[in-house]
Amino acid sequence: MSISIGGVRLPRGIMLAPMAGVADTTFRKICRTLGAEYTVTEMISARALCYEQIGRRHRGGYKTAQLAQITPEETPCAAQIFGSEPEIMAEAAAMLSTGEYRGYGGWELPCAIDINMGCPVRKVVSNNEGCALMRYPELAGRIIEAVCRATRLPVTVKMRAGWSPDEINAPELAKIAEASGAAALCIHARTRTQMYAPGANWGIIKKVKEAVSIPVFGNGDIYSAADVLRMFRETGCDGVAVARGALGNPWIFSEIAAALEGREYRPPDITDRLNLALRHAEEIVDRLGGSTGLAAARSHLAWYVKGEPGAAAARAAIMRAKSLDEVREILKGLL
Repeated sequence: MSISIGGVRLPRGIMLAPMAGVADTTFRKICRTLGAEYTVTEMISARALCYEQIGRRHRGGYKTAQLAQITPEETPCAAQIFGSEPEIMAEAAAMLSTGEYRGYGGWELPCAIDINMGCPVRKVVSNNEGCALMRYPELAGRIIEAVCRATRLPVTVKMRAGWSPDEINAPELAKIAEASGAAALCIHARTRTQMYAPGANWGIIKKVKEAVSIPVFGNGDIYSAADVLRMFRETGCDGVAVARGALGNPWIFSEIAAALEGREYRPPDITDRLNLALRHAEEIVDRLGGSTGLAAARSHLAWYVKGEPGAAAARAAIMRAKSLDEVREILKGLL
């Protein structure tokens, strides 16, 4: 079993799904080290990236461009963009494909451009971006075509099952995406109105796979290797994208690899979990700076300690911690 996206070959077809505010460069690197074969950046606003480049430098620096940071340790990694204007989406794709934009710091270039048509949050869909594009298939097709013309990189699309239970159109939009030049698809098997509620409809993934000939990744309710094996079996998908199942448990990729290869898997013990939690926090703080980095690390730390004895008190203490030294003492207390 293997998937090819452009010149990138994925032996098992296992990817870390893009997650805004979560799947930053530090988390992607950790997941890649533990077995994720493919990663995707957080969402990058095409409009913000383009306007940031043509306007004068913001006092806070080129913040949108920073979301495109890709390190060698996390490749192959795709850059995900969102927007509703074909010309601006194309311009952003061209910038990201060549690294020719201000704020670029000698990072690795993405291996693909991913178009977000799955984000359900209000501030995105209110601009007819993200999942809202599923309600405008013709526009979605024009965006994909424009991005494909603007870059030599493969173009992929992340979408949901549809807008609502009455507007499920992923198979139809998948056909449009393929005809417009998309090289692969990732299907989150929930509607926009479901948001992240339990109960992904994997049957939609199966219908999309039957509708197109390009690779299809299934996404939704993947929390173990057993879930991955069942998704492959029930949907016939080519690959699986792991999202929330990796939060606090990036070892899920090692578990999946072991299951697919028929090897025994040894889950991490509490020492493994807390050591990685601390290293994760240290790398975020080193990259972003003291207070900003610690704030960004808190959610990850809370996910790592989930389920351990004393986790509730530890999470509360982590949220109040003012320094990494305090975090170290809190984690040490769990041991």
